Amino acid sequence: MSPNYLRPPELFDGLRLHQNENTGGCSPRVIEALARMPRDRVGFYPAYQAMAEAAARYFGVHTDHLALTNGLDEGIMALSVAVLRPRPGGSVPEAVIPEPTFEIYNLDTDVAGGRTVTVPPGPDFAFPLDAVLAAITPATRVVFLTNPNNPTGQMMSKEAIRAVARAVPSEAVVFLDEAYAEFAGETFLPELAQHPNVIVGRTFSKAFGLAGLRVGALIGDPARLAPIVRAVPVYSVNVAAAAVLPAALGDRAYLEDYLRQVKESKQILYAACDRLGLKYWKSGGNFVLVRIGDQSKDVIAALAARKIFVRDRSTDAGCAGCVRIATGQVAHTQQLIAALEEVLCAVR
Repeated sequence: MSPNYLRPPELFDGLRLHQNENTGGCSPRVIEALARMPRDRVGFYPAYQAMAEAAARYFGVHTDHLALTNGLDEGIMALSVAVLRPRPGGSVPEAVIPEPTFEIYNLDTDVAGGRTVTVPPGPDFAFPLDAVLAAITPATRVVFLTNPNNPTGQMMSKEAIRAVARAVPSEAVVFLDEAYAEFAGETFLPELAQHPNVIVGRTFSKAFGLAGLRVGALIGDPARLAPIVRAVPVYSVNVAAAAVLPAALGDRAYLEDYLRQVKESKQILYAACDRLGLKYWKSGGNFVLVRIGDQSKDVIAALAARKIFVRDRSTDAGCAGCVRIATGQVAHTQQLIAALEEVLCAVR
C-alpha cells in the first residue's frame, strides 16, 4: 500500500516557493468576475457551458474532447478509478510510473486497486524510454507520463511519447500530465487525433494562478474520456471557478507577463547556483530542482526561519539532497537568492 499524500504545512505567512504556485496570484479580471457574480448564483448548481467553451478555445479542441474537473487531481483520480479497478477473475491492472514524479499517481493507483510498476530515472534524470517500454505488460492499463516532469523539470521528446502510445495494450491509456505546459511552450495536443489512447491532463492552477479555485481538464478522444467522466462527481467544479475561468483565459497579457517572469527567474537562479557551486537541472516548468547536498535539511529549515519555504525532494528517486524551488515572480526569486546566499555561508 502506498503512503498517504502528506500535504505540506499550511504556510501562508511568508514566501511560498514550495508548491509551484503563481505567488503573484490570479489576473485582476478574475477578482472582478467574482465581484460581479450575483448573490443568488451561489445558491444554484453551476453552469458549465461558458467555461467549457472558453477552455476548449484555449486548448484548440472541441468541447466533446474536454472534461473539466475539480483540479487536475480529481481528473487523475477519476482516470485511475476508471482504468485500474480489478475486474472479477482478471489480473490486477498495472500502472507504469517513471520516477521521480508526482506522488499522486502512486497513491491513486493504490486507492483504485491497481499495482504500481515503477521505473527508475535515467542518467541525470533523462527519460528512461527503453525501461518504460520494457515495463509494459499485457496487464498494463495506464502509463503515467509528466512533461515537463515534476520535480525535475526535465522534458521528454514527443517521439518518446509516441513510442509509449504505440507500445501499450489496446485497452490501456497513456496519461500525459502537462500541468506545466505553458512554461515549456509545447504540448502534445495537436497529435491526439493520431494517438487516441493518449489522455492529456492540464491545470489552471499554475500559470493562471487559480490553484485555490481548483480547475483542471482532461483532453482526449471522446470514447476514451467517457468511462473516466463517469467517475467524476456531478457538479464537482464549483460555481466560482465556473464564473471566473473565461475571465482568466481572456487576460493573455497577464499570462504572458507571468511566463516572462518565470523565464527570467530561472536564469537568475541558474546563475546564482553556478556562483554558489550548486548542481541544478534546467527546467521546463516554473521551478528548479537544486542539489544542496548533505546540508539540505539545514538549509530548508534556515530558509523557513526567514519565512521562505522551499520543497524537500530528497526522498524521491535520484533526488538525495535536493530541494525544489518555485521560480515565478522575479522579485520573489531575488529575495530567495539573497536568503540562500546568507544561509549557505552560515552552514558551510
